[in-house]
Amino acid sequence: MFDRITFNPHLMGGRACIRGMRIPVSLIVGLVANNMDIPEILSEYPDLEQADIHQALQYAAYLVNEEIYPLTSQAL
Repeated sequence: MFDRITFNPHLMGGRACIRGMRIPVSLIVGLVANNMDIPEILSEYPDLEQADIHQALQYAAYLVNEEIYPLTSQAL
C-alpha cells in the first residue's frame, strides 16, 4: 500500500522515511503544511520524486483516519 514509506530502526530512529533515505515523512508533511509547494520541495531535496511527496501525504492521511473508541464502564 505504501511502497515508498520505509522503516528501519537504524535510520532516523525507526521513523517513517522515504525509500530508505534520511528524509522522514514528517519533514515532507511539515513542508507542505507550511505552504511549500511541490516544485520547491523537489528543488530543495533532489533525491525526492513527486510520487514520494504524494505518498507521504497519503500516509499521513491514513494515520489520522484512526478511530478512537471511548472506554466504557465495562472496560474498566
